[in-house]
Amino acid sequence: MQSYYHSTRHEVLVTVLQHRYQQMHVLLWERGLAPEAGKWSLPGGTLGCQEDVETSARRQLAEKVDVQEIAHLEQLSVFSDPARMPTERVVATTFLGLVPTTADPALPPDTAWFPAAALPELSFDHKHIVAAALSRLAAKLSYTNIAFALAPTEFALSTLRDIYSAALERPVDATNLARVLGRRGVLVPTGRCVKSGGRPATVYRFAERELRVTDEFAVLRPPALKPRAGAERRRGGSGEEEHDSGAEEARGDRDMDLGPGEADRRLSD
Repeated sequence: MQSYYHSTRHEVLVTVLQHRYQQMHVLLWERGLAPEAGKWSLPGGTLGCQEDVETSARRQLAEKVDVQEIAHLEQLSVFSDPARMPTERVVATTFLGLVPTTADPALPPDTAWFPAAALPELSFDHKHIVAAALSRLAAKLSYTNIAFALAPTEFALSTLRDIYSAALERPVDATNLARVLGRRGVLVPTGRCVKSGGRPATVYRFAERELRVTDEFAVLRPPALKPRAGAERRRGGSGEEEHDSGAEEARGDRDMDLGPGEADRRLSD
C-alpha cells in the first residue's frame, strides 16, 4: 500500500524581472552542487519554520543574490509535482518580482541577468516557472498599472513604450499607449521635458507606485486585419470569397499602431 506520509520540504522561488538593454531579463544563479550542478536556477530556498512565504522570498533575495530593491512582489503559483525534484519531495511556492530599470544590485559571482528570450539551460522545472511569470506580467499590463514597478520614477514615453514592447513581445505605439494610460488616470505629466532626438519629450510619472486595477476587462492586443489599398476580392471555385495574395496585412505587426480614436476601443474591449 502506498504511503502518503513521507516528509515534504517547502521552498520559495522568485522570478525576478528587469527591463535591460531593450529586453526583459531574468535573474538566475548557477548551481554549484548536485543535483544538476552547472545549470541555472531561480533564486530562492527553503521556507523557514518561523516565516511566511513572502517574508521568505524577500529574505532569500536579500541574502543570496543581494537584491533588495523589489518594486513589486506577488505570489505566482504553487508547483507540487511529486517528481519535480529527483532526490526528495519539494513543493515550491513561486513569486513574480519586478525591479525598476534604475536598480543595479551588486550580484554575487554565480548570479547574472539573462535575456528572457535567450535563457541558459535551467534546472528542474524552473523554465515553466519563468514562463508563468512572463505570462502573468504580460497579462497584468493590460488591466493594471504594474509597469510602475519596471519603470524609473520619471520617464519619457519612449522609455515606457520600450518596457511594454519587451514584455508584450511586439511593437507598441507610444502615442496610443499614452492616450490609453492617460484615459485610465495612470500617467501624470511632471511639467518637465527632456531632449529626445528631435523636439523635447514630455516627462511623465505614474500616479501611483503600488498595484491598482485600472480596467478589469482590458486586453492589449494587436490591431485587427485590414484590407490593403487596391486589394480586390474574387470568388473562388468553391463559392467562398478569396483574397488576392497579400490582400490582408499580417496581424500583430504593430500593436496599438491604430488611427486616432481607435486605440482606446481596441485596448479596452
